[in-house]
Amino acid sequence: MKRTLAAATQLLSLCVPVFAQAPTAPDAKSAAPPSFDVADVHSSEHSNTPSTRGGTLHGDRYYIRQATMTNLIARAYGLEDRYVLGGPSWLDLDRFDIVAKAPRTTSPDDVKLMLRALLEDRFKLAVHTDTKPLPAYGLIIAKGAPKLKQSDSSSAPSPSAEPGPPTLHGCAFQSPPPNTPPSPTMEITFSCHAVTMDSFAQFLHDVARPYLRQPVIEQTGLKGAWDFDIHWSYQPPKGDTPGTTIFDAVEKQLGLKLETKTAPLPIVVVDSVNETPTPNPPGIDKALPPPPPAAFDVAVVKPASPDEKGIRLQTRGSEIVINGAPLQFLITWAWDISDGRIADPPAFLNQDHWDILGKVGVDAPSGPGGPPQIDFEDLQQMVKTLLADRFEMKYHMEDKPADAYTLLAAGPHLKKADPANRTGCKDGPGPDGKDPRKDNPQLGRLVTCSNITMTQFAAQLQSMAPGFIKNQVIDATGIDGAYDFTLSFSTSAQLRTPSPQPAGSDTPAPDAAAASVPTGGISLFDAIYKTLGLKLEKRKGTMPMLVIDHIDQKPTEN
Repeated sequence: MKRTLAAATQLLSLCVPVFAQAPTAPDAKSAAPPSFDVADVHSSEHSNTPSTRGGTLHGDRYYIRQATMTNLIARAYGLEDRYVLGGPSWLDLDRFDIVAKAPRTTSPDDVKLMLRALLEDRFKLAVHTDTKPLPAYGLIIAKGAPKLKQSDSSSAPSPSAEPGPPTLHGCAFQSPPPNTPPSPTMEITFSCHAVTMDSFAQFLHDVARPYLRQPVIEQTGLKGAWDFDIHWSYQPPKGDTPGTTIFDAVEKQLGLKLETKTAPLPIVVVDSVNETPTPNPPGIDKALPPPPPAAFDVAVVKPASPDEKGIRLQTRGSEIVINGAPLQFLITWAWDISDGRIADPPAFLNQDHWDILGKVGVDAPSGPGGPPQIDFEDLQQMVKTLLADRFEMKYHMEDKPADAYTLLAAGPHLKKADPANRTGCKDGPGPDGKDPRKDNPQLGRLVTCSNITMTQFAAQLQSMAPGFIKNQVIDATGIDGAYDFTLSFSTSAQLRTPSPQPAGSDTPAPDAAAASVPTGGISLFDAIYKTLGLKLEKRKGTMPMLVIDHIDQKPTEN
């Protein structure tokens, strides 16, 4: 279920507009920059698995939730987080929610300017811009002639009121044929029409993220617009798994090439910023009343075909299409929880599989130059509303007994932090560049933590390793100060055979994915014990659980 959910989420991310994160130079300040009509700014509620959501205008509302200050600055200047440098240590740790109001016709560029103005007003943000030599990919012509067709403007498709395939930078996502067997690498296809090479370079950077973590710089010198199709494996093929990498697709299908290089890229340097925003204006609740719960205008629910393989979830403009989904998948996806967070689920939740076609009206937020699009959070609420309406689902949240962990000292060997570093943990190697995953593919997770206290580290363990940790971890190490370290371990899916107990612990491993195995894998528990001299001790605690008071096995009639 976890693997299927991740694949569905990846597919969804391809089918909705993404925030343009090319490191382009920030716009010059105008004498009177646009600003939101009114804005509610406050610290985010605690989340065991925080991730930034939103960041675009929907109707007359701008939403962004669980955003760090780095996230906010990056979005305000049209950059990726990595190009926001300097500033205080908390920039990557504290999280904020913003709900603001602006005219429906506000352009994406003006929304960025509004966000800048808000950060300057409410957080007293001061920055300056610069450039810095940073890694990038150059898009060049490979040996031989490009395999592209010059676009004929007279053959451009005429506008249609019907929702078409999701389009990004002129490239339209092509849905796979019905009942296509699921692929371990998820094969995807885009058809590009009247696309310039500048747009294609931006497209590659936005869509091929599993391969291209650095920006793509257009260096082909090809002028004009072009028509072509391109297909590749969304996830890089591993070992003997068949598939096509984005590098092979660009070279073999298009006659172009991606080569690594260093280029001077725009950055934003934070000079100063306040950790606490100024208070919201009086009457904010009346000025920004919560919208009614999101719901589909029309929804068709029917049994999935017995031949349906796997679960497919995608959006097509104003439509959401879900194929082959059991009720348990719909519930865990809509509430953003793991299977284990449903208290005593009825057995039939995983028995029957359903196809759902939902549509929203023309008031849905529009994508850039395209048909209405569905916001991710709105979509989750729509599925909740559908389950309540069509399956008569009633529920409540309740704290239930659950296994929890306490972080203890067991002979710690930790390196004192460099106080100049920002606080937080990120995926990837530390400053030394060492990556043990190259020599041992069983070590699927590599996390580097900087300037972090043990209390902060404990609070991040659930989001860092959700396959091992189901509840918030309590720090009981008694260790003061902040530290820098790198932690390498296997994902829970990589571990199959448990050892009797986690290293350094007197309690049994929590499940079959908890401890190291002879294949070269190492559990989170063993990694923490061996690398840091700490241990996770299992104790009884409580956890908020979704309690289903009632749910019908079959939906009401369409």
